[in-house]
Amino acid sequence: MRTQVAIIGAGPAGLLLGRLLDQAGIETIILERRSQDYVLGRIRAGVLEQGSVDLLDRAGVGTRMHAEGLVHDGVEFCFDGDRHRFDFCALIGRTVMVYGQTEVTRDLMQARDGSGAKTIYGAEDVSLHDFDGTSPTVRFVKDGVAHEIACDFIAGCDGYHGVSRASVSEGALRTYERVYPFGWLGILVDRPPVSDELIYAHHARGFALCSMRSPSRSRYYVQVAADEKVDAWSDDRFWDELRRRVDSETAERLVTGPSIEKSIAPLRSFVAEPLRFGRLFLAGDAAHIVPPTGAKGLNLALNDVGCLADALVEFYGEGSDTGIDHYSDRVLKRVWKAERFSWWMTSILHTFPETDTFGRRIQRAEFDYLVGSEAASRSLAENYTGLPA
Repeated sequence: MRTQVAIIGAGPAGLLLGRLLDQAGIETIILERRSQDYVLGRIRAGVLEQGSVDLLDRAGVGTRMHAEGLVHDGVEFCFDGDRHRFDFCALIGRTVMVYGQTEVTRDLMQARDGSGAKTIYGAEDVSLHDFDGTSPTVRFVKDGVAHEIACDFIAGCDGYHGVSRASVSEGALRTYERVYPFGWLGILVDRPPVSDELIYAHHARGFALCSMRSPSRSRYYVQVAADEKVDAWSDDRFWDELRRRVDSETAERLVTGPSIEKSIAPLRSFVAEPLRFGRLFLAGDAAHIVPPTGAKGLNLALNDVGCLADALVEFYGEGSDTGIDHYSDRVLKRVWKAERFSWWMTSILHTFPETDTFGRRIQRAEFDYLVGSEAASRSLAENYTGLPA
């Protein structure tokens, strides 16, 4: 097989990159280790910055998002029962869109299927070769038969545990990581959300989040120890714990029900540098991980491939290497700003094992400063809705 760009991974990053390149007349093949149903079955959050909404519109996949997505003008923070709403529209004139990552993936899959572009699901034993030169190849096995793709470039959009970053020689890669001593226990429930906007809650017992997927489906989280087991949490135990951590009004308004999905997500911060290795580029979770607290993971992945698509379109259209030469530096500047914001959100909203009474008073002082300072509130709004590219 021969293509111009081989894309590893059929999550939202790989699919969006394929769509943007397809629109520009650049041939791609996407390889995905899992089945299409498996990819669509992943439960992920979906708070989209305006820049991400614009990218999906540019890709021509925004119709259902605008029809079904929930535009949020702000968020609420709660500290030991005291709630405050931050009005993004009033502060900076911007909003975010709640639209699940699964739905983003579905829209992009449908667009790719409609275009006739090639996606190979169930690709096993994927390996990347000769990306330090000008003629890279990708080898894989499908249904027991070995295949090879010759290409000009490889885009590694295959996640934290994927083959792309693992293919880079150890000496060429620097990594930065912080693993947090807790996770988020989340449940999905077919009940109306408790609020029209997200509520982030800090409590001495730990963090909690009230969010939603649609007007009739809600997603709730509580902080748990890193070694906690899902089986230890019945639905009743979860609802009791959530009520303890939110304010009394929210606790009274909660509409509970049986969970349709329950899982624990560990929290970590991770960045790999650089993000280009000859003809191989890393994007999305293959390149960086952020805690979900700041709602940045999906947005960073979409921004990565938006930048990469622009660079490759410039290469094929103008014969210029400028975009691909600057891809890593350009993306990493945004990544580190998002890492800082996600770390900050995590640090003020969670209870850490080492947090003593002094530490909790500092967290309270940070909350009071956010509430009392328009400049601090504007900074929160600017970071949450998405910094300029």
